[in-house]
Amino acid sequence: MSVQVVLVHGIRTSATMWRSQLSWLAENGIPATAVDLPAHGTRMQEDFTLHEALHTIDAAVRAAAEHGPVLLVGHSMGGLLSLAYAGGEDPPPLAGTVAVSCTALPRGTALRAYRVLAGAMNSLPGRGQWLTDRVLAATLPVDTRGDFAAGGYAFDAQDAALSSLATLDLETALARIREPLWFVNGQFDQLRVNEALFQRLAPHAELIVVPRATHLVTAMRPSVFNAVLRLALATLNAGS
Repeated sequence: MSVQVVLVHGIRTSATMWRSQLSWLAENGIPATAVDLPAHGTRMQEDFTLHEALHTIDAAVRAAAEHGPVLLVGHSMGGLLSLAYAGGEDPPPLAGTVAVSCTALPRGTALRAYRVLAGAMNSLPGRGQWLTDRVLAATLPVDTRGDFAAGGYAFDAQDAALSSLATLDLETALARIREPLWFVNGQFDQLRVNEALFQRLAPHAELIVVPRATHLVTAMRPSVFNAVLRLALATLNAGS
C-alpha cells in the first residue's frame, strides 16, 4: 500500500498554497489530499474553532488511512495543529508528520505581538492586500506567487484562529509523538524561536533548515521542499 499524503495549510491562506506540492505528488503517482480548514478557502463562511479544525484533519487522515500509511504535512498554523493532532492522547493513524514553519509556541508576548500586527494589517486600506502582494512579488517565484491567494484570504478568521492556538498543549503533544517527525524551517523564518525546545521535546525528530528561504518556504523553494517530501516518503516506504 502506497503512502498517502494529507496537507494542512497555514493561517489566512487555503489548500491552494499546496498547488506546487500537489502537482509534484500527482506526477509521481502519490495520492494526496489538501484540506481547507474552517473559515478558510472553500469554507470561508464558517467560523473557526479549534475543535472543527482538528476534526477536519482527523477526517482527512482517517479517510486516507483506509488506503495506506499516512504522512501528515502542515504549514505554520496547520503545522501546529498537525503536531497537536499527531501527539494526541489517543494516537491517530499516522505513519509520520512533517511540521513546516511552526517551531514556535503560540502564546505569550510573541502571540500578542502577532495578533497586534495582524490587526494593524487588517486596518490598512484593502486590508493591506497591496502590501502582501508586493512582498510576495519580491520574494516568490512567478510559478508559485499566486498560490497563497488563489483560494482567498481569511482576514476575518485570523484573530479567532490565533487566540485558539494558545490553548494547544504542544509540549505534551511533542513528547508523545513516536512516529517519524520532521521540522522544516526556512533559514529566515521568524517562527524558529523555539526550534531548540521542539527538538528537545521530540529528540527523534529531524530538523531541516532550507537556506535562503523565509516562512513561505513551500512556495519560495518548492523544488527543495518537494525533495523533503521525497525524503519523508522514502523513509516511510522503507519502514513499511
